[in-house]
Amino acid sequence: MGPVIRIQRAAGRYPGGDPAAGIGTRHAFSFGPHYDPDNLRFGSLIACNEERLAPGAGFDEHPHRHTEIVTWVVEGELTHRDSTGRATAVRAGDLQHLSAAAGVRHVERNDADVPLVFVQMWLAPLSFDGEPSYGVVRGLGDAAPYEVAAAGATLRVHRPAKGGRVPLPDVDFVYAHVVRGTVRVGDEELAPGDAARVTDAKGLALLATRDAEVLVWEMRRAF
Repeated sequence: MGPVIRIQRAAGRYPGGDPAAGIGTRHAFSFGPHYDPDNLRFGSLIACNEERLAPGAGFDEHPHRHTEIVTWVVEGELTHRDSTGRATAVRAGDLQHLSAAAGVRHVERNDADVPLVFVQMWLAPLSFDGEPSYGVVRGLGDAAPYEVAAAGATLRVHRPAKGGRVPLPDVDFVYAHVVRGTVRVGDEELAPGDAARVTDAKGLALLATRDAEVLVWEMRRAF
């Protein structure tokens, strides 16, 4: 049996956030009032949220537990503060990873005077022990692997130029989210906000039809 590819278009995401407060969210997975029992997770990935915060807008202090939270800043600057006492500015091209473990509280805001755009992805951990941890990778390199060992997953940010080809890993689950530009997988062309979920990937690649930026997760069934 060959690979199974499921495409989710940007227009098919569930709307969320609070537009009146300057918060716009688009959810790729079942979330809050948008309950969909057939769209709870893919591999270890349980959320992929596109977030847009106007200057001065943000999420007040709120809790997380038993979740690996990976954030990719697309435009602007994200201010992060959490209950461990950390306060960090995360800028475009930076990757943030908050491991909630048994519990942590944090604040996310746009304290700058320009709009903020980021993609936040949640993963289910392999176990529910440990202490909360936090880290930022400044300027993650093209195709450099970022391991989320607690969830048995690896993220790469690919930035192919037009005509460039990005081989997809031959693994159980691949999730590719288009941030910028357009790419083709199989017979489907993906635009910003679109995503491909590939099960049992083998011999597949992304072809950039315009200069692009794509977040690619690889995950295995052993999660």
